[in-house]
Amino acid sequence: MPSLPIPTPPASPSAPQPLKGLRVVEFTHMVMGPTCAMVLADLGAEVIKVEPVEGEGTRRLLGAGAGFFPMYNRNKKSIGIDLKQPAGAAAAQRLATSADVVVENFKQGVLTRFGLDYATLSALNERLIYVSHKGFLPGPYDRRPALDEVVQMMGGLAYMTGRPGDPLRAGASVNDVMGGLFGAIGTLGALIQRGITGRGMQVQSALFENNVFLMGQHMLQYAMTGRHPSPMPARDNPWAVYDVFTVKDGEQIFLCAVSDTQWQTFCDVLGLVDLKSDTALRTNNDRVRARPALLATLRERLASRSAAELAALFEAAELPFAPIRRPEDLLTDPHLLATGGLADIALPDGERAGATVKTALFPITLEGERLPVRLQPPQLGEHTDELLEGLGFAAAEVRALRQQGTVR
Repeated sequence: MPSLPIPTPPASPSAPQPLKGLRVVEFTHMVMGPTCAMVLADLGAEVIKVEPVEGEGTRRLLGAGAGFFPMYNRNKKSIGIDLKQPAGAAAAQRLATSADVVVENFKQGVLTRFGLDYATLSALNERLIYVSHKGFLPGPYDRRPALDEVVQMMGGLAYMTGRPGDPLRAGASVNDVMGGLFGAIGTLGALIQRGITGRGMQVQSALFENNVFLMGQHMLQYAMTGRHPSPMPARDNPWAVYDVFTVKDGEQIFLCAVSDTQWQTFCDVLGLVDLKSDTALRTNNDRVRARPALLATLRERLASRSAAELAALFEAAELPFAPIRRPEDLLTDPHLLATGGLADIALPDGERAGATVKTALFPITLEGERLPVRLQPPQLGEHTDELLEGLGFAAAEVRALRQQGTVR
């Protein structure tokens, strides 16, 4: 498909950029490290992605990985450097020491070989904040290779998500994304500390530990009750009406009533007079004890109602509900479209390179504004000349590095 030129959308003049003027250099790949750097970029930092001369691997992923690069690499500049060449490693070190923050997520020891480890760089720039994203924090497991699925399995999330005896990973890269968020949070804390002391520090975030953090509520549930938490599909639900219902034409909708007041309203809007007056269902705990029979009754009575009808009733009554949607349905979600939660980007790679698509923005507002796309996900080496010349390389030196295959 031919490339479709698209102008870079301008930043909203009213959208704050609290990290404007901050330089971040990232040596990252996949999701966790790029997510951390994207958060800093969305907040206004100049973020420079150092890629291999053949490009970061997620540029070429298919299937479930096809969206990784355009999702997590907006608002960044790209420079291609072959770190295995001494001149490339030297250029990368020069770039890294010009930074306020370095973000990385390579295996232990990889960046040390190129003089890009924390000890080396911090000796050259004592103000540097060095953010490492790993599978595990330092300890007995820290040499193990880890992926999101690995830590979901060993960290209890797959057990809690699947049916009993059928562990199931969550349907998104939750630990990778969350690990990047925790890395960004640590970075912001380190920046505040640097403002006080004048010195940087190392920040570490890890897949396994953030998965354990997710499991904290269930760990404490066991500590308090002495009972093993059941997987979510078979859990001891604290609310009686809190489930997915299959309704007219096979559609599905999630409905719930999590308080006694909501139960009364639930019965009113659905015309369940007999259930509302049943003293055996008066309190939430009464309904929890009667849950199997109650849900069977509700499924039978709701089977002829349409999902749209139920949604309208629950919306009007301010009861919680949710249609069951697929990811692509979110691209036309009226709330996201009305509130600016989606933005246009140009795809940098693949058969649809240059095509305009919508992406999800960082889910916060500052001064009432969503943080915009200021730079498109970059093409490989799009900013190489600009960045090297900014470091003092003469144009002839840059050309020589290109001819040697050291940079792209």
